[in-house]
Amino acid sequence: MSQSQTLSTLKSGSRARIAGYVKNCKNSYKMKLLALGLTRGTEIFKIKTAPLGDPMEIELRGYRLSLRKAEADVVLMEGEGL
Repeated sequence: MSQSQTLSTLKSGSRARIAGYVKNCKNSYKMKLLALGLTRGTEIFKIKTAPLGDPMEIELRGYRLSLRKAEADVVLMEGEGL
């Protein structure tokens, strides 16, 4: 696997796995993301990014989710799509 980067750096049409969260992520915000299913080891498929780069659409656990770039910047990823 390649080095960890944030979800916002994942290329559209690529897959990667969640490696964790950045250290300065607020715990309450991290809990919201965990409740949405963004847990360590979960495979993410980045469908597309809006023309201006915000928001992005991802697919995980059989559903689609839109995240703002600032939200995706706290999720660390590892895998081939980075």
